[in-house]
Amino acid sequence: MPRFFDIHLIRGNDTMRRLLLICGLVLVALGSAHSGQGLERFESVVNPLVEAFNEGDYEFLRSDWNRTMREALPPDKTESFFSGIRRRRGTIVEVKQGKLNRPRTGIFLLVFSNGSRMVLELVLDDKDQIAGLWIRPPKPAIPVPERNRTKLSLPFRGWWHVTWGGDTKDLNRHHGVRSQQYAFDFLVVDAEGISHDGSGDKNEDYYAFGKDLLAPAPGKVVEVIRGVHDCEPRTMNSYSALGNAVFIRHQPHEVSVLAHLKRGSIKVKRGQQVDRGQIIGQCGNSGNSSEPHLHYHLQNTSRIEEATGIKCFFDAIRVEDDGEVRQPDEYSPVKNDRIGPSSKRNQTPEN
Repeated sequence: MPRFFDIHLIRGNDTMRRLLLICGLVLVALGSAHSGQGLERFESVVNPLVEAFNEGDYEFLRSDWNRTMREALPPDKTESFFSGIRRRRGTIVEVKQGKLNRPRTGIFLLVFSNGSRMVLELVLDDKDQIAGLWIRPPKPAIPVPERNRTKLSLPFRGWWHVTWGGDTKDLNRHHGVRSQQYAFDFLVVDAEGISHDGSGDKNEDYYAFGKDLLAPAPGKVVEVIRGVHDCEPRTMNSYSALGNAVFIRHQPHEVSVLAHLKRGSIKVKRGQQVDRGQIIGQCGNSGNSSEPHLHYHLQNTSRIEEATGIKCFFDAIRVEDDGEVRQPDEYSPVKNDRIGPSSKRNQTPEN
């Protein structure tokens, strides 16, 4: 059940108010067996914020803001903003269970006395002070297909190695990330399982670097990230995690994401229609990537911060097991598989 508290039961001076709020949060947390790690730090800020809003105490409402927030929203603007919400919607009667969107961002659903609902999004700094605050209408849920409906071909030629892939954290390091829970990392290795020639100190040493990457199905390019430098091997760029990337929408709620492309290699642009097998760029080492490889996943929207990953199966695929090659009609690769497109790829399956 969602956690909530009735703010109308909380009254008193500032000191007593904070004491009651802290006690209330302890009781709320004990009432749920699914309390999210790190969520409590947001709750300890949300409760005083909501109580101050309901009492019209806009100066106290600003007490947990950091300096940047205080400068951005001085007292007069703060009062104007929040009093406007209060006039239109009334007081907040319930706060539904929050969730962590990112380590520093918490999201809560607010229920107002007039029956309307709004989403409260908070960003906390290292001192647990509010560094960002948004109140907005809730967005309708985005449908999440159980699996791909579009027929997908592998986005490369030749044999590749599956470094990460599967439905568990042991098989797939991406599995804990909602948008990437069924993602794959692909690279090219030699007969000994080594991904590079020589010392591996240069991107050019890696067999995957510079290989053509292909559109896995027809669709429209809905996002292109370009201009991100290729990392030196064994270093990573966490500030631009995807690196150079191409997003292709195949049909509603099915978007392919191909990431870590080589800088300057992308051959498509936003809004362009692409065909299955069309070259979109080359494998690189940009973004949060320690060596040249392709990151691929399917998600339900082009907005990665709102996306949910979709389990996907590739058709026209070869899979090598213990030296024997099989060609299933469709297959979802898992860690340590050796895979490649089959001759069936020359056919053009319908979506």
